[in-house]
Amino acid sequence: KGTIHLFRKSQRSLVGKLTHEFRLVAADRRSWKILLFGAINLICIGFLLMWCSSTNSIALTAYTYLTIFDLFSLVTCLISYWVMMKKPSPVYSFGFERFEVLAVFASTVLAQLGALFILKESAERFLEQPEIHTGRLLVGTFVALFFNLFTMLSIKNKPFAYVSEAASTSWLQEHVADLSRSICGIIPGLSSIFLPRMNPFVLIDIAGALALCITYMLIEINNYFAVDTASAIAIALMTFGTMYPMSVYSGKVLLQTTPPHVIGQLDKLLREVSTLDGVLEVRNEHFWTLGFGTLAGSVHVRIRRDANEQMVLAHVTNRLYTLVSTLTVQIFKDDWIRPTLSSVPIANNILNLSDHHIIPMPSLKAADNLNPVTSTPAKPSSPPPEFAFNTPGKNVSPVILLNTQTKPYGLGINHGSAPYSSVLNQGLGIPGMGAAQGFRTGFASVPSRYGTNTRGQPRP
Repeated sequence: KGTIHLFRKSQRSLVGKLTHEFRLVAADRRSWKILLFGAINLICIGFLLMWCSSTNSIALTAYTYLTIFDLFSLVTCLISYWVMMKKPSPVYSFGFERFEVLAVFASTVLAQLGALFILKESAERFLEQPEIHTGRLLVGTFVALFFNLFTMLSIKNKPFAYVSEAASTSWLQEHVADLSRSICGIIPGLSSIFLPRMNPFVLIDIAGALALCITYMLIEINNYFAVDTASAIAIALMTFGTMYPMSVYSGKVLLQTTPPHVIGQLDKLLREVSTLDGVLEVRNEHFWTLGFGTLAGSVHVRIRRDANEQMVLAHVTNRLYTLVSTLTVQIFKDDWIRPTLSSVPIANNILNLSDHHIIPMPSLKAADNLNPVTSTPAKPSSPPPEFAFNTPGKNVSPVILLNTQTKPYGLGINHGSAPYSSVLNQGLGIPGMGAAQGFRTGFASVPSRYGTNTRGQPRP
Protein backbone atom coordinates (compact mmCIF):
# COMPACT_ATOMS: atom_id res chain seq x y z
CA LYS A 1 0.00 0.00 0.00
CA GLY A 2 1.33 3.37 -1.00
CA THR A 3 1.48 6.51 1.09
CA ILE A 4 -1.60 8.72 0.96
CA HIS A 5 -0.73 12.37 0.31
CA LEU A 6 -3.32 14.79 1.56
CA PHE A 7 -2.10 17.67 -0.56
CA ARG A 8 -1.07 17.51 -4.17
CA LYS A 9 2.42 18.58 -5.12
CA SER A 10 2.41 22.09 -6.50
CA GLN A 11 3.21 22.45 -10.16
CA ARG A 12 6.38 24.26 -11.20
CA SER A 13 6.03 27.70 -12.68
CA LEU A 14 7.36 28.60 -16.11
CA VAL A 15 10.42 30.28 -14.61
CA GLY A 16 11.08 27.21 -12.49
CA LYS A 17 10.88 24.92 -15.51
CA LEU A 18 13.24 27.14 -17.53
CA THR A 19 15.68 27.25 -14.61
CA HIS A 20 15.62 23.45 -14.32
CA GLU A 21 16.30 22.99 -18.05
CA PHE A 22 19.08 25.60 -17.97
CA ARG A 23 20.79 23.74 -15.15
CA LEU A 24 20.51 20.57 -17.18
CA VAL A 25 22.30 22.24 -20.10
CA ALA A 26 24.88 23.97 -17.89
CA ALA A 27 25.88 20.60 -16.42
CA ASP A 28 27.45 19.71 -19.78
CA ARG A 29 30.98 21.10 -20.20
CA ARG A 30 30.45 21.70 -23.89
CA SER A 31 27.97 24.43 -23.06
CA TRP A 32 30.45 26.36 -20.89
CA LYS A 33 32.20 27.68 -23.97
CA ILE A 34 28.93 28.90 -25.39
CA LEU A 35 27.98 30.57 -22.14
CA LEU A 36 31.37 32.32 -22.06
CA PHE A 37 30.94 33.62 -25.60
CA GLY A 38 27.42 34.74 -24.71
CA ALA A 39 28.69 36.79 -21.77
CA ILE A 40 31.37 38.43 -23.95
CA ASN A 41 28.75 39.07 -26.61
CA LEU A 42 26.56 40.96 -24.17
CA ILE A 43 29.49 43.15 -23.12
CA CYS A 44 30.38 43.81 -26.75
CA ILE A 45 26.78 44.72 -27.62
CA GLY A 46 26.70 47.19 -24.73
CA PHE A 47 29.86 48.99 -25.94
CA LEU A 48 28.68 49.03 -29.56
CA LEU A 49 25.32 50.54 -28.67
CA MET A 50 27.07 53.32 -26.70
CA TRP A 51 29.38 54.02 -29.66
CA CYS A 52 26.39 54.10 -32.01
CA SER A 53 24.81 56.75 -29.82
CA SER A 54 28.03 58.82 -29.60
CA THR A 55 28.81 58.68 -33.34
CA ASN A 56 25.15 59.09 -34.40
CA SER A 57 25.82 56.53 -37.13
CA ILE A 58 22.91 54.38 -38.26
CA ALA A 59 25.26 52.26 -40.37
CA LEU A 60 27.12 51.19 -37.22
CA THR A 61 23.73 50.45 -35.61
CA ALA A 62 22.80 48.18 -38.52
CA TYR A 63 26.14 46.41 -38.15
CA THR A 64 25.57 46.05 -34.40
CA TYR A 65 22.38 44.15 -35.14
CA LEU A 66 24.56 41.44 -36.65
CA THR A 67 26.26 41.08 -33.27
CA ILE A 68 22.83 40.75 -31.67
CA PHE A 69 22.08 38.04 -34.22
CA ASP A 70 25.25 36.25 -33.05
CA LEU A 71 23.74 36.19 -29.57
CA PHE A 72 20.61 34.52 -31.01
CA SER A 73 22.80 31.96 -32.76
CA LEU A 74 24.53 31.13 -29.46
CA VAL A 75 21.14 30.59 -27.83
CA THR A 76 20.21 28.32 -30.73
CA CYS A 77 23.38 26.33 -30.17
CA LEU A 78 22.44 25.88 -26.49
CA ILE A 79 18.99 24.67 -27.54
CA SER A 80 20.66 22.18 -29.88
CA TYR A 81 22.66 20.76 -26.97
CA TRP A 82 19.50 20.59 -24.88
CA VAL A 83 17.69 18.70 -27.65
CA MET A 84 20.46 16.09 -27.76
CA MET A 85 20.11 15.52 -24.00
CA LYS A 86 16.33 15.16 -24.00
CA LYS A 87 14.58 11.92 -24.87
CA PRO A 88 11.13 11.53 -26.47
CA SER A 89 8.23 11.81 -24.06
CA PRO A 90 4.53 10.89 -24.33
CA VAL A 91 3.75 14.52 -25.15
CA TYR A 92 6.60 14.89 -27.67
CA SER A 93 6.67 11.41 -29.17
CA PHE A 94 8.97 12.47 -32.04
CA GLY A 95 11.48 14.13 -29.74
CA PHE A 96 12.43 17.79 -29.35
CA GLU A 97 14.21 18.40 -32.65
CA ARG A 98 11.63 20.91 -33.80
CA PHE A 99 12.68 23.28 -31.01
CA GLU A 100 15.97 24.02 -32.73
CA VAL A 101 14.09 24.52 -36.01
CA LEU A 102 11.86 27.01 -34.26
CA ALA A 103 14.91 28.75 -32.77
CA VAL A 104 16.50 29.17 -36.21
CA PHE A 105 13.25 30.47 -37.65
CA ALA A 106 12.79 32.98 -34.81
CA SER A 107 16.41 34.19 -35.04
CA THR A 108 16.28 34.82 -38.78
CA VAL A 109 12.88 36.52 -38.58
CA LEU A 110 14.10 38.84 -35.79
CA ALA A 111 17.16 39.73 -37.88
CA GLN A 112 14.87 40.64 -40.78
CA LEU A 113 12.69 42.76 -38.50
CA GLY A 114 15.82 44.61 -37.39
CA ALA A 115 16.71 45.21 -41.04
CA LEU A 116 13.24 46.61 -41.71
CA PHE A 117 13.64 48.94 -38.72
CA ILE A 118 16.95 50.18 -40.16
CA LEU A 119 15.31 50.81 -43.55
CA LYS A 120 12.55 52.82 -41.90
CA GLU A 121 15.04 54.94 -39.91
CA SER A 122 17.17 55.46 -43.01
CA ALA A 123 14.17 56.75 -44.97
CA GLU A 124 13.59 59.36 -42.24
CA ARG A 125 17.26 60.38 -42.27
CA PHE A 126 17.18 61.11 -45.98
CA LEU A 127 14.78 63.95 -45.21
CA GLU A 128 17.00 65.42 -42.49
CA GLN A 129 20.55 64.09 -42.42
CA PRO A 130 22.29 64.58 -39.03
CA GLU A 131 26.00 65.05 -38.56
CA ILE A 132 28.10 61.89 -38.15
CA HIS A 133 31.06 61.77 -35.74
CA THR A 134 33.78 59.44 -36.90
CA GLY A 135 35.74 59.30 -33.65
CA ARG A 136 34.77 55.73 -32.74
CA LEU A 137 33.19 54.62 -35.99
CA LEU A 138 36.20 52.71 -37.24
CA VAL A 139 36.96 51.26 -33.81
CA GLY A 140 33.43 49.94 -33.43
CA THR A 141 33.58 48.44 -36.93
CA PHE A 142 36.70 46.39 -36.24
CA VAL A 143 35.54 45.31 -32.78
CA ALA A 144 32.24 44.02 -34.19
CA LEU A 145 33.98 42.36 -37.17
CA PHE A 146 36.54 40.60 -35.01
CA PHE A 147 34.00 39.33 -32.50
CA ASN A 148 31.52 38.16 -35.17
CA LEU A 149 34.14 36.23 -37.12
CA PHE A 150 35.67 34.77 -33.97
CA THR A 151 32.27 33.60 -32.76
CA MET A 152 31.25 32.08 -36.11
CA LEU A 153 34.53 30.24 -36.58
CA SER A 154 35.03 29.10 -32.97
CA ILE A 155 31.55 27.76 -32.17
CA LYS A 156 30.26 24.83 -34.17
CA ASN A 157 26.63 25.78 -34.57
CA LYS A 158 25.01 22.67 -36.00
CA PRO A 159 21.53 24.10 -36.82
CA PHE A 160 22.78 27.21 -38.62
CA ALA A 161 25.51 25.25 -40.40
CA TYR A 162 22.89 22.87 -41.81
CA VAL A 163 20.48 25.65 -42.80
CA SER A 164 23.19 27.69 -44.51
CA GLU A 165 24.04 24.70 -46.72
CA ALA A 166 20.52 23.40 -47.33
CA ALA A 167 18.76 26.72 -47.97
CA SER A 168 18.88 28.43 -51.33
CA THR A 169 21.64 30.94 -51.98
CA SER A 170 21.09 34.63 -51.34
CA TRP A 171 21.62 37.30 -53.97
CA LEU A 172 24.81 38.35 -52.16
CA GLN A 173 26.21 34.83 -52.37
CA GLU A 174 25.35 34.58 -56.07
CA HIS A 175 27.15 37.82 -56.92
CA VAL A 176 30.18 36.88 -54.84
CA ALA A 177 30.21 33.42 -56.45
CA ASP A 178 30.41 34.99 -59.91
CA LEU A 179 33.28 37.15 -58.76
CA SER A 180 34.97 34.20 -57.06
CA ARG A 181 34.92 32.14 -60.27
CA SER A 182 36.72 34.92 -62.06
CA ILE A 183 39.32 35.23 -59.30
CA CYS A 184 39.79 31.44 -59.05
CA GLY A 185 40.32 31.33 -62.80
CA ILE A 186 43.37 33.54 -62.27
CA ILE A 187 44.46 32.07 -58.92
CA PRO A 188 43.29 28.42 -58.71
CA GLY A 189 44.56 28.02 -55.16
CA LEU A 190 41.70 30.14 -53.79
CA SER A 191 39.01 27.74 -55.02
CA SER A 192 38.91 25.91 -51.67
CA ILE A 193 38.03 29.19 -49.91
CA PHE A 194 35.64 30.93 -52.31
CA LEU A 195 34.00 27.95 -54.00
CA PRO A 196 31.42 26.49 -54.22
CA ARG A 197 29.89 29.26 -52.10
CA MET A 198 31.04 31.21 -49.10
CA ASN A 199 29.56 31.03 -45.64
CA PRO A 200 26.70 33.58 -45.69
CA PHE A 201 27.39 34.80 -42.13
CA VAL A 202 31.08 35.37 -42.76
CA LEU A 203 30.22 37.02 -46.08
CA ILE A 204 27.77 39.50 -44.58
CA ASP A 205 30.20 40.36 -41.77
CA ILE A 206 32.97 41.17 -44.24
CA ALA A 207 30.62 43.06 -46.59
CA GLY A 208 29.20 45.16 -43.72
CA ALA A 209 32.66 46.02 -42.41
CA LEU A 210 33.73 47.02 -45.93
CA ALA A 211 30.69 49.32 -46.24
CA LEU A 212 31.54 50.99 -42.90
CA CYS A 213 35.17 51.50 -43.96
CA ILE A 214 34.01 53.24 -47.15
CA THR A 215 31.65 55.37 -45.06
CA TYR A 216 34.46 56.41 -42.74
CA MET A 217 36.73 57.37 -45.63
CA LEU A 218 34.09 59.45 -47.47
CA ILE A 219 33.03 61.29 -44.32
CA GLU A 220 36.63 62.05 -43.37
CA ILE A 221 37.52 63.29 -46.86
CA ASN A 222 34.38 65.14 -48.05
CA ASN A 223 32.09 65.27 -44.96
CA TYR A 224 29.55 63.37 -47.03
CA PHE A 225 27.18 62.34 -44.22
CA ALA A 226 24.54 60.87 -46.50
CA VAL A 227 26.86 57.95 -47.26
CA ASP A 228 26.27 56.72 -43.70
CA THR A 229 22.54 56.36 -44.48
CA ALA A 230 23.33 54.67 -47.80
CA SER A 231 25.64 52.21 -46.04
CA ALA A 232 22.92 51.46 -43.47
CA ILE A 233 20.47 50.67 -46.28
CA ALA A 234 23.04 48.42 -47.97
CA ILE A 235 23.75 46.51 -44.73
CA ALA A 236 20.01 46.13 -44.05
CA LEU A 237 19.37 44.81 -47.56
CA MET A 238 22.25 42.36 -47.27
CA THR A 239 20.94 41.20 -43.89
CA PHE A 240 17.43 40.75 -45.22
CA GLY A 241 18.62 38.94 -48.36
CA THR A 242 20.82 36.58 -46.33
CA MET A 243 18.25 35.69 -43.68
CA TYR A 244 15.22 35.35 -45.93
CA PRO A 245 16.18 31.99 -47.58
CA MET A 246 16.93 30.53 -44.14
CA SER A 247 13.55 31.68 -42.83
CA VAL A 248 11.82 30.08 -45.81
CA TYR A 249 13.64 26.79 -45.36
CA SER A 250 13.03 26.55 -41.60
CA GLY A 251 9.42 27.64 -42.10
CA LYS A 252 8.84 24.78 -44.57
CA VAL A 253 10.27 22.37 -42.01
CA LEU A 254 7.83 23.71 -39.41
CA LEU A 255 4.97 23.24 -41.90
CA GLN A 256 5.91 19.54 -42.27
CA THR A 257 6.52 19.69 -46.00
CA THR A 258 8.45 17.11 -48.00
CA PRO A 259 11.91 18.32 -49.06
CA PRO A 260 12.06 18.73 -52.86
CA HIS A 261 15.43 17.00 -53.20
CA VAL A 262 14.13 13.70 -51.74
CA ILE A 263 10.84 13.43 -53.64
CA GLY A 264 12.44 11.48 -56.48
CA GLN A 265 14.15 9.07 -54.10
CA LEU A 266 10.91 8.52 -52.17
CA ASP A 267 9.00 7.74 -55.37
CA LYS A 268 11.63 5.21 -56.34
CA LEU A 269 11.50 3.50 -52.93
CA LEU A 270 7.69 3.37 -52.99
CA ARG A 271 7.74 1.73 -56.42
CA GLU A 272 10.15 -0.88 -55.06
CA VAL A 273 7.89 -1.49 -52.06
CA SER A 274 4.83 -1.98 -54.29
CA THR A 275 6.65 -4.79 -56.16
CA LEU A 276 7.44 -6.79 -53.02
CA ASP A 277 5.98 -10.27 -52.67
CA GLY A 278 2.52 -10.11 -51.06
CA VAL A 279 2.07 -6.32 -51.39
CA LEU A 280 -1.08 -5.33 -53.26
CA GLU A 281 -1.20 -1.58 -52.71
CA VAL A 282 0.73 1.25 -51.05
CA ARG A 283 -1.44 4.21 -50.13
CA ASN A 284 -1.88 7.15 -47.72
CA GLU A 285 1.85 7.81 -47.78
CA HIS A 286 3.01 11.00 -46.07
CA PHE A 287 6.60 12.08 -45.51
CA TRP A 288 7.78 15.26 -43.84
CA THR A 289 10.91 16.82 -42.33
CA LEU A 290 10.93 16.35 -38.59
CA GLY A 291 14.12 18.30 -37.93
CA PHE A 292 17.29 19.34 -39.70
CA GLY A 293 18.35 16.22 -41.59
CA THR A 294 15.64 14.01 -40.06
CA LEU A 295 12.82 12.69 -42.22
CA ALA A 296 9.66 11.11 -40.78
CA GLY A 297 6.84 9.33 -42.55
CA SER A 298 3.85 7.03 -42.40
CA VAL A 299 2.44 4.63 -44.99
CA HIS A 300 -0.39 2.08 -45.29
CA VAL A 301 0.37 -1.20 -47.04
CA ARG A 302 -2.38 -3.60 -48.19
CA ILE A 303 -1.22 -7.19 -48.57
CA ARG A 304 -2.69 -10.50 -49.68
CA ARG A 305 -4.72 -12.57 -47.28
CA ASP A 306 -2.17 -15.38 -47.34
CA ALA A 307 0.88 -13.13 -46.94
CA ASN A 308 3.02 -13.01 -43.80
CA GLU A 309 2.51 -9.65 -42.09
CA GLN A 310 5.79 -9.64 -40.18
CA MET A 311 7.79 -10.57 -43.26
CA VAL A 312 6.20 -7.82 -45.36
CA LEU A 313 6.68 -5.30 -42.55
CA ALA A 314 10.36 -6.19 -42.28
CA HIS A 315 10.91 -5.81 -46.03
CA VAL A 316 9.03 -2.49 -46.25
CA THR A 317 10.88 -1.05 -43.26
CA ASN A 318 14.22 -2.21 -44.63
CA ARG A 319 13.57 -0.44 -47.95
CA LEU A 320 12.31 2.87 -46.54
CA TYR A 321 14.60 3.10 -43.51
CA THR A 322 17.54 4.08 -45.71
CA LEU A 323 15.89 7.47 -46.26
CA VAL A 324 13.20 7.80 -43.57
CA SER A 325 14.63 7.48 -40.07
CA THR A 326 11.31 7.77 -38.19
CA LEU A 327 8.85 5.50 -39.99
CA THR A 328 5.36 4.20 -39.17
CA VAL A 329 4.04 1.34 -41.34
CA GLN A 330 0.48 0.02 -41.01
CA ILE A 331 -0.11 -3.42 -42.52
CA PHE A 332 -3.61 -4.68 -43.22
CA LYS A 333 -4.72 -7.70 -45.18
CA ASP A 334 -7.00 -7.65 -48.18
CA ASP A 335 -10.63 -8.14 -47.12
CA TRP A 336 -13.46 -8.75 -49.56
CA ILE A 337 -17.03 -9.99 -49.04
CA ARG A 338 -18.95 -12.18 -51.46
CA PRO A 339 -22.38 -10.77 -52.36
CA THR A 340 -25.28 -12.77 -50.88
CA LEU A 341 -28.94 -12.90 -51.93
CA SER A 342 -31.37 -11.86 -49.28
CA SER A 343 -35.15 -11.66 -49.58
CA VAL A 344 -36.54 -8.50 -48.03
CA PRO A 345 -40.32 -8.24 -47.51
CA ILE A 346 -41.98 -5.58 -49.63
CA ALA A 347 -44.33 -3.12 -48.02
CA ASN A 348 -48.01 -3.34 -48.81
CA ASN A 349 -48.14 0.08 -50.44
CA ILE A 350 -45.69 -1.05 -53.12
CA LEU A 351 -48.32 -3.39 -54.57
CA ASN A 352 -50.40 -0.48 -55.79
CA LEU A 353 -51.95 -1.39 -59.10
CA SER A 354 -52.22 2.22 -60.22
CA ASP A 355 -48.48 2.67 -60.05
CA HIS A 356 -47.15 -0.84 -60.69
CA HIS A 357 -48.03 -3.90 -62.71
CA ILE A 358 -46.92 -7.39 -61.96
CA ILE A 359 -45.77 -9.81 -64.58
CA PRO A 360 -48.09 -12.83 -64.14
CA MET A 361 -46.55 -16.24 -64.33
CA PRO A 362 -48.39 -18.91 -66.37
CA SER A 363 -49.79 -21.83 -64.39
CA LEU A 364 -48.07 -25.15 -64.72
CA LYS A 365 -50.27 -27.72 -66.52
CA ALA A 366 -49.70 -31.21 -67.57
CA ALA A 367 -46.62 -32.08 -69.51
CA ASP A 368 -48.55 -32.73 -72.74
CA ASN A 369 -49.85 -29.13 -73.18
CA LEU A 370 -47.02 -27.35 -71.34
CA ASN A 371 -45.81 -24.14 -73.00
CA PRO A 372 -42.26 -24.02 -71.67
CA VAL A 373 -40.56 -20.75 -70.95
CA THR A 374 -37.20 -22.04 -72.07
CA SER A 375 -36.25 -23.21 -75.50
CA THR A 376 -35.75 -26.77 -74.23
CA PRO A 377 -39.06 -28.66 -74.09
CA ALA A 378 -39.77 -30.53 -70.88
CA LYS A 379 -40.31 -34.18 -71.79
CA PRO A 380 -41.83 -36.66 -69.33
CA SER A 381 -38.68 -38.71 -69.10
CA SER A 382 -36.16 -35.86 -69.30
CA PRO A 383 -34.51 -34.17 -66.29
CA PRO A 384 -35.89 -30.81 -65.16
CA PRO A 385 -35.26 -27.93 -67.54
CA GLU A 386 -32.41 -25.57 -66.90
CA PHE A 387 -34.59 -22.62 -65.98
CA ALA A 388 -37.36 -24.45 -64.14
CA PHE A 389 -39.25 -22.39 -61.59
CA ASN A 390 -38.44 -24.70 -58.70
CA THR A 391 -34.66 -24.44 -59.13
CA PRO A 392 -32.32 -22.65 -56.68
CA GLY A 393 -33.20 -18.97 -56.54
CA LYS A 394 -36.81 -19.76 -55.74
CA ASN A 395 -36.78 -17.32 -52.86
CA VAL A 396 -36.02 -14.33 -55.10
CA SER A 397 -38.69 -11.65 -54.98
CA PRO A 398 -41.04 -11.28 -57.98
CA VAL A 399 -40.22 -8.61 -60.56
CA ILE A 400 -42.17 -5.40 -60.07
CA LEU A 401 -42.00 -2.84 -62.87
CA LEU A 402 -43.16 0.74 -63.04
CA ASN A 403 -45.98 1.84 -65.34
CA THR A 404 -43.56 3.88 -67.43
CA GLN A 405 -42.40 0.68 -69.08
CA THR A 406 -44.83 0.36 -71.98
CA LYS A 407 -44.20 -3.21 -73.06
CA PRO A 408 -42.22 -5.69 -71.07
CA TYR A 409 -40.11 -7.72 -73.40
CA GLY A 410 -41.13 -11.09 -72.04
CA LEU A 411 -41.22 -14.53 -73.41
CA GLY A 412 -44.79 -14.93 -74.50
CA ILE A 413 -46.14 -13.34 -71.32
CA ASN A 414 -49.36 -11.33 -71.23
CA HIS A 415 -48.85 -7.54 -71.38
CA GLY A 416 -50.50 -4.96 -69.25
CA SER A 417 -51.56 -4.98 -65.66
CA ALA A 418 -53.47 -7.96 -64.39
CA PRO A 419 -56.41 -7.71 -62.01
CA TYR A 420 -55.54 -8.18 -58.41
CA SER A 421 -57.96 -11.14 -58.09
CA SER A 422 -56.42 -12.95 -61.02
CA VAL A 423 -53.04 -12.57 -59.45
CA LEU A 424 -54.31 -14.14 -56.27
CA ASN A 425 -55.96 -16.94 -58.26
CA GLN A 426 -52.64 -17.78 -59.81
CA GLY A 427 -51.23 -18.38 -56.36
CA LEU A 428 -49.11 -15.24 -55.84
CA GLY A 429 -48.94 -14.77 -52.13
CA ILE A 430 -48.65 -11.47 -50.38
CA PRO A 431 -46.22 -11.36 -47.46
CA GLY A 432 -47.99 -11.69 -44.17
CA MET A 433 -51.37 -12.86 -45.63
CA GLY A 434 -50.81 -16.60 -45.40
CA ALA A 435 -51.52 -17.57 -49.03
CA ALA A 436 -47.89 -18.41 -49.73
CA GLN A 437 -44.74 -18.43 -47.69
CA GLY A 438 -42.09 -15.84 -48.56
CA PHE A 439 -41.77 -14.91 -52.22
CA ARG A 440 -41.76 -18.21 -53.98
CA THR A 441 -43.21 -18.44 -57.43
CA GLY A 442 -46.93 -18.16 -57.54
CA PHE A 443 -47.85 -21.62 -58.82
CA ALA A 444 -50.19 -23.45 -56.52
CA SER A 445 -50.22 -26.61 -58.59
CA VAL A 446 -46.48 -27.15 -58.78
CA PRO A 447 -45.73 -30.77 -57.91
CA SER A 448 -43.22 -31.68 -55.24
CA ARG A 449 -40.90 -33.14 -57.90
CA TYR A 450 -39.50 -31.63 -61.05
CA GLY A 451 -41.42 -33.88 -63.51
CA THR A 452 -44.52 -36.11 -63.76
CA ASN A 453 -45.29 -39.18 -65.84
CA THR A 454 -48.19 -39.55 -68.22
CA ARG A 455 -50.41 -41.06 -65.58
CA GLY A 456 -49.97 -38.11 -63.17
CA GLN A 457 -47.95 -40.19 -60.74
CA PRO A 458 -44.69 -38.77 -59.45
CA ARG A 459 -41.52 -40.11 -60.95
CA PRO A 460 -39.41 -42.33 -58.76
